[in-house]
Amino acid sequence: MEPRSETLAERGDSPVRLPSAWSSGHEQRSGWTRLKQAAPSLVSVGVLASIVPAVLGLGAWSATSVPRELGEYVVFAQNDLGMHCMQRDYSRFLILPPYNSVNAWVYRRGESPQPVTELQGGRSLTIHVPGNTRSSDKTNWWRHAESLLGQAFEPEIGLTGNGMSGEFELAARGLFEYVGMPITPLDDADRVNPYQLATVEFRQGDDILASTQAVLPVSWELRCDLCHGDPAPGLNAELDILRDHDRLHGTTLEASQPVFCAGCHADPALGAAGQPGVSAFSHAMHGAHADRLVDLPMTLANECYACHPGERAQCQRDVHQMNQVNCNDCHGGMADVGDEARTPWIDEPRCADCHERQGFEFEPAGVLFRNARGHGGVACVVCHGSPHAITPTVTEADNLQHLSIQGHAGTLDTCTVCHIQQPTDPFPHRRDD
Repeated sequence: MEPRSETLAERGDSPVRLPSAWSSGHEQRSGWTRLKQAAPSLVSVGVLASIVPAVLGLGAWSATSVPRELGEYVVFAQNDLGMHCMQRDYSRFLILPPYNSVNAWVYRRGESPQPVTELQGGRSLTIHVPGNTRSSDKTNWWRHAESLLGQAFEPEIGLTGNGMSGEFELAARGLFEYVGMPITPLDDADRVNPYQLATVEFRQGDDILASTQAVLPVSWELRCDLCHGDPAPGLNAELDILRDHDRLHGTTLEASQPVFCAGCHADPALGAAGQPGVSAFSHAMHGAHADRLVDLPMTLANECYACHPGERAQCQRDVHQMNQVNCNDCHGGMADVGDEARTPWIDEPRCADCHERQGFEFEPAGVLFRNARGHGGVACVVCHGSPHAITPTVTEADNLQHLSIQGHAGTLDTCTVCHIQQPTDPFPHRRDD
């Protein structure tokens, strides 16, 4: 296990940032859940990938393409996690809210490319999702948010005050963030698409200086109903979960709906400290279900997809999946993830756990891949893609960004995307290069 000095919550780097109304002492009485609605899916990744370009008007897709002409600037954008989970129904409990974040970087192309580190003089970096402009009529989150977190939100506005479109903010030198977009997997035409494409534009007034498209992965494909609930008497799966918890742990959750699970069970993903003596949410969930998946009433190709998205969404969709590397190969089994010696969202797999190459360096100690930098401070995800979507991926939408700027999917390895002339010196895969 790599040494670390602080948790996600302590570092302020939680994937989801709770509103101050809750974190400053809102009474715990409700619950966050990744309801991933999911009917049993017969849609394979290949089928899903094949319809994405057509649905979004992108035309036919192939592994190679003629790259578009680049101008003075080039912009890159990646989702921060590679998948965000939410639920459609928040009336019973809350695990995760509608919340999606994108990181972006802008470089001025040249012999020595330079990052854009500020937005001044009428410049802006914007994001919108063609075909998806609203969310409040697709989930009941806004109806229950105040009961759950002690703060109400205007329709279409997420936890951070951002909506379905807006402007990025500078988070660190060269890093821009759009945090907490409340997007759902349902677009405005009522089509379920876990891999919708956002358009990111670097603008000077009304002029577009550079643009790209980035996937906003989101799914509510949580299959609690595989084990919980009983359709015959009409017992709701989520209500059955609360009743089971009350029966097994002497709680009164059914009478306290909606329930915020991380109010008791600490969750670094939310920056929620939980209650003393209560197991962390990840430990409780993985630990309690580790020996129960053998009793699933259906066979899943990947047992993780009983809760994580999912048989349809196929969250793990990257080059590792193409090479038959599965979730357990990197994360371990359910019992491993539920081990209380593990800090959720901190003790995660590292590239160097498996990869070795003479002269190559990977993430520094205490830094996750998604936050790591190399090659003159360039974020690793710029060239390699988001976690769980490291290129080339089996989903065509995730390949589109690199395909459009260098003419082929996979690692961004065409130097002239950023450099106006091909460098003559060799490329070292090192952090100090």
